[in-house]
Amino acid sequence: MSRDYKRPQSPPAGAAPGWVWLLVGLIIGLAVAVVVHMRGRGGAATGTAQTPATQEDASAELEDEGEGYTFYDLLPNFEVVIPEQESAVGAGPDLPPLVEPGLYVLQAGSFQSEADADRLRAELALLGIESELQRVTIGESQTWHRVRIGPYAELDRVNRIRERLRAEGIEPLVIRVGD
Repeated sequence: MSRDYKRPQSPPAGAAPGWVWLLVGLIIGLAVAVVVHMRGRGGAATGTAQTPATQEDASAELEDEGEGYTFYDLLPNFEVVIPEQESAVGAGPDLPPLVEPGLYVLQAGSFQSEADADRLRAELALLGIESELQRVTIGESQTWHRVRIGPYAELDRVNRIRERLRAEGIEPLVIRVGD
């Protein structure tokens, strides 16, 4: 059967106009949203909140979720160790050698440009000093590239590397990271 596309077709008799269907859909959507909202509140309107009363209850619920991990088990894995005391970089040849036992890291430099950090790592490699690059993001947009040597527990080795760096014109930052 052919159809006349020049004339618009009228809706069949007895069909509701489009705005009525829009209104019905809006009412149904709002009703569903109210039901979901009330269930999500957990009965807070009646004064029976379903949140855990204590920290022990919260950790017990985390353990029961199947994985067996709790916040307190995972936290030590993400802990960042910040040294209690960072030695100040001293100037001049009269900088005393380290005598307090511990675990030390030497920071040869910190750069915003990764190319500059790689250049210093290459210089250190030519001197026979092994180093690593550590990326640190400060805030949301600033990234620094630290060139670090170590960690070393032997004070003689730390002092020798430090003196060798100073002889090459590199003033390292000495960081004690542990005992």
